[in-house]
Amino acid sequence: MKKSISIWSFEGGTIEGNMDIAKKAGFDGIELALDEKGRTGLEADPADLLKIKEYADKIGLALPSVASGLYWSYPFTSADESIREKAVQIAEKQLEMAKALGADTILVVPGAVDVPWVPNFDVVSYDVAYDRALAALNRIKSKAEALKIHIGIENVWNQFLLSPLEMRDFIDKIGSPYVGAYFDVGNVVFSGRPEQWIRILGKRIRKVHFKDYRANPGGLNCFVDLLCGDVNWPQVMAAFKEIGYDDWATAEMMPVYKHYPDQLINNTSKAMKRILA
Repeated sequence: MKKSISIWSFEGGTIEGNMDIAKKAGFDGIELALDEKGRTGLEADPADLLKIKEYADKIGLALPSVASGLYWSYPFTSADESIREKAVQIAEKQLEMAKALGADTILVVPGAVDVPWVPNFDVVSYDVAYDRALAALNRIKSKAEALKIHIGIENVWNQFLLSPLEMRDFIDKIGSPYVGAYFDVGNVVFSGRPEQWIRILGKRIRKVHFKDYRANPGGLNCFVDLLCGDVNWPQVMAAFKEIGYDDWATAEMMPVYKHYPDQLINNTSKAMKRILA
């Protein structure tokens, strides 16, 4: 399994500077993210994206995937049709960015019933959210297939697609070889066992996020450094081996250290080396 780290694990800095830190810490790749503005924003300059890719190639760092936090503001499941349309446009832009950067997968949040940390989020009925998310991903899959870029649907705290059986069946209903799961190990611990999700999702898993979580007392503040939480890493790795997953594992670390934030990158690299060994 190849070792990557999310751009969200860094405290500011330039993309190239963060790439240098990741490379020096022993990572094989870095996951970039589509933002609303900036160099990797919705209006990103294709020539600049090429420069980012060329710099990554120069230092020997892969760009395996592209995430985005924009789906919290623009969910596929919104009651507002214009917001749903914006979400589709974001996914299409994300696919184009991934192609430009040489990535083969994008991370997509499929929508939400509720998001407690988003102020004034409009709660959506679960069945309505399901139908809207399914319709959106059925629209986007054709572009993914044309570009040969995978869509990875993330299991995340959105009160939606709450079990591995439901995630599996949702993906199967879309019925595209370019739509699968972006499995986040740490996000599951709140309500389930990641090793079970891995076995049930099986070959549907396109990419993986590594993070750890302390279930007691629980809550957003209980994401911790790798090996400091309640993820049963030996069982998780046994499950990955069982399904034959040998692609990228990307650390998505939160929160960033208050002091000497680059130390988080080094600590994470060492923990992943032990886990993957």
